[in-house]
Amino acid sequence: MKLGYIGLGKMGLNMVERLLERGHQVVAFDRNSAAVAQAREKGAQAGDTLTAVVGVLPVPRLIWVMVPHQAVDAVLEELIPLLATGDTVIDGGNSPYKESVRRAAALEAKSIDFLDAGVSGGPSGARNGACVMVGGRHEVFLRFERLFADLSVENGYDYMGRAGAGHFVKMVHNGIEYGMMQALAEGFAVLKAAPFGLDLRKVADLYDHASVIESRLVGWLKAAYEQHGEELRDISGTVEQSGEGAWTVEAGKDLGVPTPVIEDALRFRLRSREAPSYAGQVLSALRNQFGGHEVRGK
Repeated sequence: MKLGYIGLGKMGLNMVERLLERGHQVVAFDRNSAAVAQAREKGAQAGDTLTAVVGVLPVPRLIWVMVPHQAVDAVLEELIPLLATGDTVIDGGNSPYKESVRRAAALEAKSIDFLDAGVSGGPSGARNGACVMVGGRHEVFLRFERLFADLSVENGYDYMGRAGAGHFVKMVHNGIEYGMMQALAEGFAVLKAAPFGLDLRKVADLYDHASVIESRLVGWLKAAYEQHGEELRDISGTVEQSGEGAWTVEAGKDLGVPTPVIEDALRFRLRSREAPSYAGQVLSALRNQFGGHEVRGK
């Protein structure tokens, strides 16, 4: 396929490289000229403007948007007047699902198709194969199924339902992630405080070999200990949160479903601004490992 790709951040640039390796033609755009130059080096075409990108795409056009959710509307406002009946926009970022429902309806009114694709796996997943959750009209998903297969690990993509479903499933995934990470952080804080002089790297490594809690998160924690040491001295005990946990708690309230574990994990992150802790350092280290999120020293 030949597609336009808007947004060349940590996820976007890696995803473009993966698409190019699998034989797709990518016309890339980003306001950061250095990122555009990197995309060109990897074999992508590039446009200096959205108009230039749209102008070289075959009709019907396909545009993948990979920008922060706060910027999606601004991109669409500039992009939509350039598109025509039968074109398709895929939002691959972490957008609130209600916004995706709204955007799908707005584009449908202009006879432009819209898919919302939740992408899990961080920058390494974008490069080596992600898990992709897609919402929108099923016939549009089928039209671009090859694209989702090429972006994913084997069996790592699927159709979730009507517009908004893909981002809803990804949102809940991130809420669950909050709870799982919080349990690991609290558990390893207890292990560190124990009177046995435990080697936490060894504990993480052992947990990651056929224990019930074996997981990518435990593996990333082991890697963090190897990289930063058991004290995690250069890792902040204040934990950032990017919104999806709060969105999941809000959705639970809207649906009448209690989410106490996720809500407590969210509150911990908010409290950590005033009360950094070792558990907070573990959470920050994990965010850095899987998402490349910046961490600050204590």
